[in-house]
Amino acid sequence: MIDTHAHLDACEQPDEVVARARAAGVTGIVTVGTGVDSCRAALRLAERHAGVVVALGIDPHRAATPDAGRVEELLPLLEHPRAVAVGETGLDGHHGAGTLREQRLLFDRQLEVAAALGLPVVVHCRAAPQETAAALAGFDGTVVLHCFSEPSLLPAALERRYYVSFAGNVTFPSAASLRGAAAAVPADRLLVETDSPYLAPQPVRGRRNEPAYLAHTVGLLADLRGEDVSALTARLDENARAAFRLPDGAP
Repeated sequence: MIDTHAHLDACEQPDEVVARARAAGVTGIVTVGTGVDSCRAALRLAERHAGVVVALGIDPHRAATPDAGRVEELLPLLEHPRAVAVGETGLDGHHGAGTLREQRLLFDRQLEVAAALGLPVVVHCRAAPQETAAALAGFDGTVVLHCFSEPSLLPAALERRYYVSFAGNVTFPSAASLRGAAAAVPADRLLVETDSPYLAPQPVRGRRNEPAYLAHTVGLLADLRGEDVSALTARLDENARAAFRLPDGAP
């Protein structure tokens, strides 16, 4: 299994988190930076662990902070061989309704970086589906909608063939609309993640999430879609390798 979105630098004792993930059958992790310092920490973790790669970006919650002016510092970091994507970046109207203008400027700049480097972009969208669709309309590269939580964005995502990634919140009893979206995503566009250390899936809800818990979400998706768990796992890994342009057999 490949966890396509985790924040290992935000996890307690991340080296032990990676070891537990391996023991649970997680062969690869995309660890995601949320600011320049976070990105540097993510790279240090990736250098210590085979199978860990990085997405590097400045998230929308930092759009009104000095970090928003540090996008240029990402450029040399994105040259690292373990860097596979730009992000996470995007728009959040739930936690940042008052900074959407600043978020859009930061999002647009990182889309420019992804386009210039030919890298996928990992997109955070919460309570801003129309604004996110508009921002992405001119971007021709690979898009990963991480921790998908906006079903109204799904028609645009399917039309534009974005990858749609589901986290532990799809397992919550209240998430019927998310489960409907997960059932509708074509098999070749579906991804799975933990968003560790957040959003632990229902069977372990209340704990700090980690990649070792990925199987709970995979199992729910298999049941939901009427698919064999092993076959779905193989397909999800194939999709992750395609989305992040990982070599065959990697990570």
